[in-house]
Amino acid sequence: MLEPSHNNELPPIPAKRYFTIGEVSELCAVKPHVLRYWEQEFTELSPVKRRGNRRYYQRHDVLMIRQIRSLLYEQGYTIGGARAHLTSDQHKEDATRTKQLIHQMVVELEDILELLK
Repeated sequence: MLEPSHNNELPPIPAKRYFTIGEVSELCAVKPHVLRYWEQEFTELSPVKRRGNRRYYQRHDVLMIRQIRSLLYEQGYTIGGARAHLTSDQHKEDATRTKQLIHQMVVELEDILELLK
């Protein structure tokens, strides 16, 4: 998962239910063709497909993509190594993911507080 020092590099995830592949590409700093490739390599990543095979990612998909990106680009894992790491991590609570979600919620709540002032 993203280390706290890397949280500021990626934009906050908006409070939406579904994201297009273009939006996810910008949120995760990964090109769309890479996202489509990762769908084939990581079974955990499975966006909803609607009419015309359009992909719609949910918040948990975006978090998974950020975790995969971190494993591959920042921590130096291979695809196979990242897949194994994700499989082993599914069975235990990931404290870093929880911290990231809390951080995201705090940022969103601070934004709401500013709007209310």
